Amino acid sequence: MAILANFSLPALPYEYGALEPYIDRQTMEIHHGKHHNAYVTNLNAAVANHPEWAEKSLEELLANIRNLPNDIKNAVRNNGGGHWNHSFFWKIMTPKSTGEPVGQLKAEIERVFGTFSRLKEDFSAAAQSRFGSGWAWLIKKDDSLVITSTPNQDNPLMDIADVAGKPVLGIDVWEHAYYLKYQNRRPEYINAFWNVVNWEYADELFRQS
Repeated sequence: MAILANFSLPALPYEYGALEPYIDRQTMEIHHGKHHNAYVTNLNAAVANHPEWAEKSLEELLANIRNLPNDIKNAVRNNGGGHWNHSFFWKIMTPKSTGEPVGQLKAEIERVFGTFSRLKEDFSAAAQSRFGSGWAWLIKKDDSLVITSTPNQDNPLMDIADVAGKPVLGIDVWEHAYYLKYQNRRPEYINAFWNVVNWEYADELFRQS
């Protein structure tokens, strides 16, 4: 017997138009209400007939992609990853950005990269060079910081990730994240993203074990 839906679409922490002019209202409405919602719906459908997995947390599912039943492995990888990534993405942005890193994260960025400008340069390069659809990440790995990127809806929490770690910053470079406003001009979208980064939340994530 199929279980009830376990995962749900989180509400945005701000209004759809709050990130304008950097990210437009229509993109946010479609991105959150259509794309993210579809990942949630498909994830629930994938795990519905596997109660031993349906009761796991999203993080537990992502950490066990290799161990999932073959009939749901790809669905959980794509839709579970999409659900986690987007839930993270909404919170890592804010209309009240400080404009630059804060707290312990700021100190670690300066230690690892030398300057915030260098971090922006390296992170933006990773986002721009990700071929096709995917994400760029700043992750906490071995108590330090590493920049990486993943294809499609993969993320560094997955046991299949080339570089594993805890995300503290991430940007969605799927075309649906920016095409309505920026068309094929991904670099402009990446540059605009820096105006809405929630550095206080990123610092909180970095300080957590």
